[in-house]
Amino acid sequence: MKVGKVIGNLTLSHADSGFRGGRFIVVAPQGADELSGKNPGGFSNASTLVAYDNIGAGTGDDILYVEGAEAMQPFEYRTPLDAISVALIDRYQYEPPGG
Repeated sequence: MKVGKVIGNLTLSHADSGFRGGRFIVVAPQGADELSGKNPGGFSNASTLVAYDNIGAGTGDDILYVEGAEAMQPFEYRTPLDAISVALIDRYQYEPPGG
Protein backbone atom coordinates (compact mmCIF):
# COMPACT_ATOMS: atom_id res chain seq x y z
CA MET A 1 0.00 0.00 0.00
CA LYS A 2 1.05 3.55 -0.67
CA VAL A 3 -0.05 6.91 0.71
CA GLY A 4 -1.57 9.50 -1.62
CA LYS A 5 -3.59 12.70 -1.60
CA VAL A 6 -6.70 13.04 -3.76
CA ILE A 7 -6.26 16.11 -5.96
CA GLY A 8 -9.24 15.71 -8.29
CA ASN A 9 -11.68 13.37 -9.97
CA LEU A 10 -12.57 12.27 -13.47
CA THR A 11 -15.91 12.27 -15.22
CA LEU A 12 -16.43 9.49 -17.77
CA SER A 13 -19.10 9.37 -20.45
CA HIS A 14 -18.88 5.55 -20.70
CA ALA A 15 -17.26 2.90 -18.50
CA ASP A 16 -17.21 -0.87 -18.11
CA SER A 17 -20.25 -2.07 -16.13
CA GLY A 18 -17.90 -3.57 -13.53
CA PHE A 19 -17.08 -0.04 -12.37
CA ARG A 20 -20.63 0.77 -11.26
CA GLY A 21 -20.81 2.08 -7.72
CA GLY A 22 -17.46 3.83 -7.86
CA ARG A 23 -15.62 6.60 -9.65
CA PHE A 24 -12.12 7.57 -10.67
CA ILE A 25 -9.93 9.96 -8.70
CA VAL A 26 -6.62 11.68 -9.44
CA VAL A 27 -4.03 10.89 -6.76
CA ALA A 28 -0.72 12.58 -5.93
CA PRO A 29 1.66 10.06 -4.31
CA GLN A 30 3.01 11.16 -0.92
CA GLY A 31 6.61 10.43 0.07
CA ALA A 32 8.70 11.05 3.16
CA ASP A 33 9.00 14.81 2.55
CA GLU A 34 5.25 15.26 2.10
CA LEU A 35 4.34 13.13 5.12
CA SER A 36 6.83 14.90 7.40
CA GLY A 37 5.90 18.41 6.24
CA LYS A 38 9.34 19.13 4.73
CA ASN A 39 7.77 19.77 1.34
CA PRO A 40 5.63 22.89 1.88
CA GLY A 41 3.75 22.41 -1.41
CA GLY A 42 2.62 18.97 -0.30
CA PHE A 43 3.11 17.36 -3.71
CA SER A 44 5.95 15.02 -4.59
CA ASN A 45 7.78 14.97 -7.89
CA ALA A 46 6.26 11.54 -8.58
CA SER A 47 3.72 11.34 -11.40
CA THR A 48 0.08 11.59 -10.43
CA LEU A 49 -2.10 8.58 -11.10
CA VAL A 50 -5.72 7.71 -11.67
CA ALA A 51 -7.29 5.27 -9.20
CA TYR A 52 -10.70 3.63 -8.94
CA ASP A 53 -12.51 4.67 -5.76
CA ASN A 54 -15.57 3.07 -4.21
CA ILE A 55 -14.98 4.24 -0.63
CA GLY A 56 -15.95 7.89 -1.11
CA ALA A 57 -12.58 9.68 -1.15
CA GLY A 58 -12.83 13.37 -1.99
CA THR A 59 -10.45 16.10 -3.07
CA GLY A 60 -7.97 16.82 -0.27
CA ASP A 61 -8.38 13.43 1.43
CA ASP A 62 -5.35 11.34 2.33
CA ILE A 63 -5.76 7.74 1.21
CA LEU A 64 -4.01 4.41 0.98
CA TYR A 65 -3.97 2.88 -2.48
CA VAL A 66 -2.59 -0.22 -4.18
CA GLU A 67 -1.33 -0.62 -7.72
CA GLY A 68 -0.88 -3.48 -10.14
CA ALA A 69 -2.54 -6.88 -10.03
CA GLU A 70 -3.63 -6.33 -6.42
CA ALA A 71 -5.90 -3.51 -7.61
CA MET A 72 -8.08 -6.05 -9.42
CA GLN A 73 -8.65 -8.29 -6.38
CA PRO A 74 -12.02 -6.81 -5.30
CA PHE A 75 -13.59 -7.65 -8.65
CA GLU A 76 -15.15 -10.97 -9.62
CA TYR A 77 -13.53 -10.96 -13.05
CA ARG A 78 -10.38 -9.43 -14.56
CA THR A 79 -10.95 -5.70 -14.68
CA PRO A 80 -8.68 -3.27 -16.57
CA LEU A 81 -7.39 -1.37 -13.56
CA ASP A 82 -3.98 -0.12 -12.42
CA ALA A 83 -4.78 1.42 -9.02
CA ILE A 84 -7.57 1.40 -6.42
CA SER A 85 -8.13 3.33 -3.19
CA VAL A 86 -8.41 1.00 -0.20
CA ALA A 87 -8.61 3.25 2.87
CA LEU A 88 -9.28 6.82 3.97
CA ILE A 89 -6.67 8.10 6.43
CA ASP A 90 -8.14 9.99 9.37
CA ARG A 91 -4.75 11.06 10.69
CA TYR A 92 -1.16 9.94 10.61
CA GLN A 93 2.06 10.54 12.45
CA TYR A 94 5.26 10.18 10.53
CA GLU A 95 8.83 10.57 11.73
CA PRO A 96 11.55 9.87 9.17
CA PRO A 97 14.07 7.21 10.15
CA GLY A 98 17.08 8.60 11.99
CA GLY A 99 15.53 11.82 13.11
